[in-house]
Amino acid sequence: MILTRDSIKDGIIQRFFAEAGDTSALSEAELLASRQATLALADPVCDVWVFGYGSLIWNPAFHFAERRVGRVHGYHRRFCLWVHLGRGSSEQPGLMLGLERGGSCEGVALRIPREAAETELEIIWRREMVSGAYRPHWVTVRGDGPALRAIAFVINHHHPRYAGRVPEEVVVETVAAANGPLGACADYLFNTVEHLQELGIRDHALETLRRRVAAAREAGS
Repeated sequence: MILTRDSIKDGIIQRFFAEAGDTSALSEAELLASRQATLALADPVCDVWVFGYGSLIWNPAFHFAERRVGRVHGYHRRFCLWVHLGRGSSEQPGLMLGLERGGSCEGVALRIPREAAETELEIIWRREMVSGAYRPHWVTVRGDGPALRAIAFVINHHHPRYAGRVPEEVVVETVAAANGPLGACADYLFNTVEHLQELGIRDHALETLRRRVAAAREAGS
């Protein structure tokens, strides 16, 4: 299953939680309050940029007017969130990427026209903020042209599914084995690496992980 604009608007992610008996999903009121608080920090007449570092690169599922490659300093991409839905299960949890403190991260900044910001950010919030595992945070993205401010979803260290620094062997084993209604955890990794490379972005740690996960899956087949 692939997340789409329509399926997110229809509440597919919230249904995953409900069907699993998981009550940690944020309410509509909580999502709205978080979204409004974040947008209140933006210039009211400027377009809104969102920084993508994982699946927002290859499946944003929202409308945007422009995409730029850029780098955020102070955060790096890492598998640091346990997931028991989506690309994992209660029996075999998966791991997802988050922005963790330190270093830098190259990804894409996606521009949403200001008049469409409320509609498009609602879709993003229903996808990225469903359980509060991330925190919306304004970051500076630097690339070709002037630096710009963008919303990035950084890992919430206080969330119960925050994984911390997982040993690489565990990451390899987990990503190679986990599956859920959105597909294999390994495909999430493979798609991210492939699309980063298409953009001319080399994340050597992620590429090494991809090779190890592919070898583990091959060995287990």
